[in-house]
Amino acid sequence: MKKIAVIGAGVMGRGIAYTAALHNFDVILQDINESALQNAQTQMQADLNKSIQKGFAEETDRELLERISYTTSLEEAGTNADLVIEAVLEDMALKIDVFKRLDEICPSHTILATNTSTMSPTEIGAQTKRAHQTIAMHFFNPVPRMKLVEIVRGLDTSDETYESVKQAALQMGKEVVEVNEFPGFVTSRMNCLIGNEAMNMLMEGVASAEDIDKALKLGLNHPMGPLELADLVGLDSRLRNMQYLYETLGEKYRPCPLLIKYVKAGRLGRKSGQGFYNYNK
Repeated sequence: MKKIAVIGAGVMGRGIAYTAALHNFDVILQDINESALQNAQTQMQADLNKSIQKGFAEETDRELLERISYTTSLEEAGTNADLVIEAVLEDMALKIDVFKRLDEICPSHTILATNTSTMSPTEIGAQTKRAHQTIAMHFFNPVPRMKLVEIVRGLDTSDETYESVKQAALQMGKEVVEVNEFPGFVTSRMNCLIGNEAMNMLMEGVASAEDIDKALKLGLNHPMGPLELADLVGLDSRLRNMQYLYETLGEKYRPCPLLIKYVKAGRLGRKSGQGFYNYNK
């Protein structure tokens, strides 16, 4: 496996492309929005500069980053890929549309992976003619620093597909866990519960956002508070995940009313400048 196409140049997509390139894959990053591609390229170069300054990367890594190519064409991205990793919005209809198109474009050997944090690779794969080559690779934000990839088998995912994807993740310097598909997988089910309860406590006036996060970091040894993390992920993305888990797993995943209110107000976290914290100061 040498050539990886990443579909979607948002935070996760560019993180996956950056990580793959720095671990010797040839990468093509696709997005329908030219400005998103330009922003991704600028941000990846800035991230590499910071890593070099801090001693986490070498000057020679600039040559690896130059191996990333950029396109707005899904056809160009998929035509020669050994592995395609989709990183578009957490919207099942959108993902299925992307996978149907990739199924027609990609060579017969190409594996199609979704970076979804909650949704069904079985449902996605069933809409293609290669369900046995469809799988989920759930990376974590920020991708270059987070060690884990959850590899989630769909009902028809073959052992060969799993092993190929596992080796690709290991080559990217990641640790992997194998998960049999169920809504939310392992991490998202736990993370959404913890975050939702933190939001409920904030809404009820139990403590401030700062003190809730501090309590979990110092008392439970979490590296990041649940409200800080929700702001980093994006409150709109978290709400979509919660709504999906509520629909599939029931009442305990009902989204906190405060989360719904913040999304309606456009307080989406870091990307909008305000969420549970104000980033415009």
